[in-house]
Amino acid sequence: MPSNAIEIHNLWKTFRLYHEKNQYLKAAVLRGRRARYEEFWALKDVSFDVPFGSTLGIIGSNGSGKSTLLKCLAGILSPDKGSVEINGRISALLELGAGFHLDLSGRENVYLNGAILGLSKREVTEKFDDIVEFAGLGKFIDTPVKNYSSGMIIRLGFAVAANVDPEILLIDEVLSVGDQSFQLRCIERIEKFRQEGKTMVFVSHSLAQVQQLCENAIWLEKGVVRGQGRAMDVVMDYSGESHQAVEKKEGELGERWGSGQATITKVEILDDNGNPLKLLLTGKSTTIRVSFDSHLPIKQPVVGIRFTHLLGPVIWGTNTRRRGEFIESISGPGHVDINIPELPLLEGTYDLTVALSDHTELLAFDHWERRIRFDVHQHDVFDEGFVTINSKWDVSKS
Repeated sequence: MPSNAIEIHNLWKTFRLYHEKNQYLKAAVLRGRRARYEEFWALKDVSFDVPFGSTLGIIGSNGSGKSTLLKCLAGILSPDKGSVEINGRISALLELGAGFHLDLSGRENVYLNGAILGLSKREVTEKFDDIVEFAGLGKFIDTPVKNYSSGMIIRLGFAVAANVDPEILLIDEVLSVGDQSFQLRCIERIEKFRQEGKTMVFVSHSLAQVQQLCENAIWLEKGVVRGQGRAMDVVMDYSGESHQAVEKKEGELGERWGSGQATITKVEILDDNGNPLKLLLTGKSTTIRVSFDSHLPIKQPVVGIRFTHLLGPVIWGTNTRRRGEFIESISGPGHVDINIPELPLLEGTYDLTVALSDHTELLAFDHWERRIRFDVHQHDVFDEGFVTINSKWDVSKS
C-alpha cells in the first residue's frame, strides 16, 4: 500500500507564448512559416509528497505556478516531464460553476455537475437536499442559472463539489469568494474533511487561512519551489521575502517587514491602570496596546497579535478581522487595545508578535515578528502545560 496520497517527482510544465498568430491558412502561406512563439516553463523540477490525511498549502505570488500545479494534480494538464501519482478518489474545486449550463435551472445543473464529477443520478438525488441547503438557494433552485449572481453560482458549485465525498480534495482560492457566512460554511466543511482524515491541497493568497488550515506548505516562485515545510515557517519566510524590510531601531527584537504605508509605533503590555507590566501573572487582567500611524487614509486595516512560547510552539494568534472587530478606516495616529480579562498563560517565557495589514491580510503594512519578550508567573495555579483552562468539576459519590 502506498504511504502517500500524492507523490510528485521532478514535475515540469511548459506553455507556448505566441508573439503572433496565424488566424487563417492564407496568413500562414503568405508568411511562409508558423507563428512565432517562445516556451514558458510554468513549473520547473517540482517534487513533494503529501501523506494520507494531511493538508498542504501552496502559496506564492500571481504567476508563480500554483493553479498550474493543481491542474496537473487534477489531471486537467499533463506534465511535460516528471510524474504525478495520485492514490485515491480526487475532487477539485478549481473553477466553480465552470460546468454549469446557463439556460438550465439550478436543479438541472446540480445533476449535470454531479455527473461531471463522477456521481450517479441516484447519488445526486440522495445528496440533493444537502447540496441545496449548503448553497442557500432553496427558493431559487428551479430558476435558470443565467439569472443567478456570480456569488450564487459559486455557492452552488462548491456545494456540489464538496458533496462528492472525495479522498483527496484540491482547493484553489475558493475561500476568497462569497460573503462571510459562505466562507464560514466552507471552512467548517473543510474542517469536517480534516476530521474524517481526507487529504487536501489548498491554494490561497490568504496567509492566515494557510496557517489556520494547513500543517505543511510549499512556496512557489516562478515555477520553482522556494521553500517547503511547516506552514508557519514557510509563511514567515514568504512574508519576509515578499515585503520590503522596515528599519529596526537599536534594542528591538525579532524580524520586521512591511510596505510602510502604515507603521506600528509602539507596543505595550499594561495593567488595569494603564501602567506597563514587566512580569505578567496567570489569571490576572492584561491589556496589549498596539499603537500605529498611517501616512495616508487606509480603509478596513487589520491588526493582529500572536503569542509564541520561547520553546517554539504558537500558543494563540488572532486579529481584528477574525474577532469581528472591523476597523472602518485609519488616518494618522491611533491604537488598538486587546484586553484579556484573565490571562490563561502558565509560567514561562513568551514572545509577542504584532502585525498591521490591509483588509485581505495579503499586504503587510508593518509586521513585527517577536516584538516583545515577556515572562509569566503563575500564582495559586498548579496546572501544567502552556495554558490554564477554566473548568468546573463535579465529583459524585456512588
